[in-house]
Amino acid sequence: MKKMTDTTTMLTAVAAVVSLLVLAARTGAAGDDLNVPDLKEYRIERSISAEAKGCIDCHAGQSSGIVADWSKSRHAHANVTCLDCHAATVADNDVSAEHLGYAKTRISAIVSPKDCSRCHPLETAQYAKSKHANTLEIIWKIDPWLNDGMNNETERATGCYHCHGSIVETANGKFDENTWPNVGVGRLNPDGSKGSCSSCHTRHLFSLAEARKPEACGQCHLGPDHPQIEIYEESKHGAIYHAQGDKWNWTAAPGTWTPGVDYRAPTCSVCHMSGVKEVATTHDVTERLAWETQAPLTVRPSEFAAFPAKTNWSAERDKMKNVCLGCHSRDWTDGHFAKFDAAVKNYDEVYYKPAKKLMDDLYAKKLLSSEKLLDEKLEIDMYELWHHEGRRARFGAAMMAPDYAWWHGFYELKKRSMEIEAAAEELLETDKRAKVFEVKGAGGDTRKPQELEK
Repeated sequence: MKKMTDTTTMLTAVAAVVSLLVLAARTGAAGDDLNVPDLKEYRIERSISAEAKGCIDCHAGQSSGIVADWSKSRHAHANVTCLDCHAATVADNDVSAEHLGYAKTRISAIVSPKDCSRCHPLETAQYAKSKHANTLEIIWKIDPWLNDGMNNETERATGCYHCHGSIVETANGKFDENTWPNVGVGRLNPDGSKGSCSSCHTRHLFSLAEARKPEACGQCHLGPDHPQIEIYEESKHGAIYHAQGDKWNWTAAPGTWTPGVDYRAPTCSVCHMSGVKEVATTHDVTERLAWETQAPLTVRPSEFAAFPAKTNWSAERDKMKNVCLGCHSRDWTDGHFAKFDAAVKNYDEVYYKPAKKLMDDLYAKKLLSSEKLLDEKLEIDMYELWHHEGRRARFGAAMMAPDYAWWHGFYELKKRSMEIEAAAEELLETDKRAKVFEVKGAGGDTRKPQELEK
């Protein structure tokens, strides 16, 4: 009984205090003798210009999907409108002629990294340094399909340029259909900037969650030559993601997305971009790499001739290890990277170097033609040894996918090595030059675009 009385007394006292506070707030404004400040009203006014409203009203009827996506985005919630991203000046050479036909507003369909940099300067600067932003330049430096014209313009537009990017060209206010539409990560835009943020943050929702999920990377990182998405799905990380990822918090603010709290296993972005522990968030995917495992002979990123990274591989390895340490022990982490380094050495020494020496001997004896690459069967075999099986072995080891490291990787390397050795021995025994094929679908322009020379 006493306990109930005490509780009743306490509730009565709280109610009295609340009543006094309400009375003070009301009478304080009237200027009575109570010593309390007047209440203040805080209001945030948000509005958009009539011109921006016109864009939304028009596109709500013409392209409702775009407006629906935008209305759910963080941009919309922050009052960033169509004009903030698409508005163009008279100096821009990609002003839409069609749009000027029914509206006075000058706009460009392209929202380039330069445009995004007005609000996202750090992310844009990091991206500009990355292999992603410079990948079109990289393939023109090293890719025989382009440099030797071994594929045609249609094959390039529907294949190579879809991921690597095209040089977007305009004439009389219209885009060249051979170069547009294109959201390749290394796209060269009319304003001189490189890349497309919407490759990962697709229009017009620009979802943080979408960019964090492995499917965003899997748009390009798949197939026989760089099957990172398939490798990820085979790994324990991928298995956990598919089992539990629908319950993770994908929308935590950048720099706050935390292992063990927001997610249980890493995605591509966690390892290569996201902030983890003391490792800062980055949009430069060239960071955190100790090896250039896409190259024919594995080299350090700073030694990759086509695009030398301005990084120290040891410091970047420490960053990647610290990402792992967000969930794993030091022994586990060190052991994984020791195995990976051993796999890299195994590929280089056992498979690539002997095959490369054999090929060099054939070129020296004029049994293979060095005029063009990929027009002789042995050249295709050598290309696939490093570009297909060799990459799969190294990538599989790096991302803990044993089937790719072994069956799709080292096992296939053994078979490919036998095929190369057998073909080379036949050429040497017969002293007969290898057949040079007229490659189907060849004929692409071999001139490196002048825009990439700047």
